[in-house]
Amino acid sequence: MSKNEQNYDVIVIGGGPAGYVAAIRSAQLGMKTACVDNWTNHCGRGSLGGTYINAGCIPAIALLETSKIYHQLNHEIADHGIDVGSISIDILRMQQRKDKIIDNLSQQIADIFQHWGIDSILGKGRLLNSRQVEICNMKDDQFSVISAENIILAAGSSPMKLPCAPVDNEFIIDSNSALNLQSVPKRLGIIGAGVIGFELGGIWKKLGSEVILLEAQEEFLPHADQEISREAYRLYSQQGLDIRLGARVISAKKGNKKVTVEYEDKQGSHCLRLDKLIVASGRKPNTENLSAPEANLLLDENGFIHVDENCSTTLPGVYAIGDMTLSGPMLAHKGLEEGVFVAEQIAGKQRPINYETIPNVIYTAPEIAWVGNTEQGLRAIGEKIKVSSFPLKALSRAQVIGKTDGLVKIITHAKSDVILGVHIIGAQASELIAEAVLAMEFSASAEDLARTIHAHPTLAEGIHEAALALDKRSMHLLPVQS
Repeated sequence: MSKNEQNYDVIVIGGGPAGYVAAIRSAQLGMKTACVDNWTNHCGRGSLGGTYINAGCIPAIALLETSKIYHQLNHEIADHGIDVGSISIDILRMQQRKDKIIDNLSQQIADIFQHWGIDSILGKGRLLNSRQVEICNMKDDQFSVISAENIILAAGSSPMKLPCAPVDNEFIIDSNSALNLQSVPKRLGIIGAGVIGFELGGIWKKLGSEVILLEAQEEFLPHADQEISREAYRLYSQQGLDIRLGARVISAKKGNKKVTVEYEDKQGSHCLRLDKLIVASGRKPNTENLSAPEANLLLDENGFIHVDENCSTTLPGVYAIGDMTLSGPMLAHKGLEEGVFVAEQIAGKQRPINYETIPNVIYTAPEIAWVGNTEQGLRAIGEKIKVSSFPLKALSRAQVIGKTDGLVKIITHAKSDVILGVHIIGAQASELIAEAVLAMEFSASAEDLARTIHAHPTLAEGIHEAALALDKRSMHLLPVQS
């Protein structure tokens, strides 16, 4: 280390959920910490929060909330006896609201950094070896080196590219740009009907677009429980989303202010003319140029960093967390937990992460959320299980608020009654799933849920009723005749 080289206890590369939490927890534990991040906002200033806050979940949810209100005013509010007359939407103001939320949340992180004495460095970080990080300054392209005993890699992920649909971010756009559209496309195509494509499609459909989702797989939402994915396909098709499964895109070309997409399915070749095309075919870890070749950081063939059960890489004192590893799904809350986990591990505090109880959420309307195993997964391994489903339409609260679509499904071990999985599609599913996560974290049984008093009337009663239904004890649904 040179005399002018700044030295830290912990350096974090990446300011997304995994990275900023790792930095905060490290500082809370008394370690001198720096966080290197290269994200800049629309004004050219550094913006902590990574993709999650700047171009991912937070802006998507902000736009979804606006789109839900707009759709409700146009299609549902009359049922309440409310006449609002003509409704229009100002997309620019909608985007300004979203940008303000992003700025507020990013500044909130910056304020926390300042409170805990974390050095926030705007630049692109590159691992030189197990103790040094090279920084390329974003303003003047000057290079500097800082060092630490511990380095945490948390650079996140970015949209995958498709050779058949080259992104120009004007007519063929990636998922990040899809959150910044300044007008509502009349006809919008989306390559990929996974979580990201599905969420984007729901937003722009509610704002008035004709939305066509092209999914190469034959099964819709294959990672979800099949009963939930079937219900989702039915509900969202009813809403007008055109979901085409087994559709393999061959080419996408722009011309005459349109995009022409050619794709194939079981019926043959097809051609679409679109105003915009979103490429939402998944994400890849941001490991390109993250480390110098001589650092010998071990990656797999897809660019993910090899880590052990402690998030340690093959380099001593170097850790990798969040979207950069395969230790769990690409979810913000998975990265958050790993950030805390690694910081505490560095400080000598040991606590495990239970990857089996990480909740999954799809922010659509209605929402989808689940934790634990699917019915098809458990039956495939021959597990003896009990299954119950309770429709939300049977709940008085769901009827009162006009959100009756969806169901709650509980899967338990046939002998022990221990909860193995909970799956929800419906209003506020992202909030309701927290009860199931807590129950599974403490190895609760369905009987524990059945004996827990739930406020009445609430949507949370759906979980209570599903637990009761396992033993045909539902209070608000006629028993199914066998």
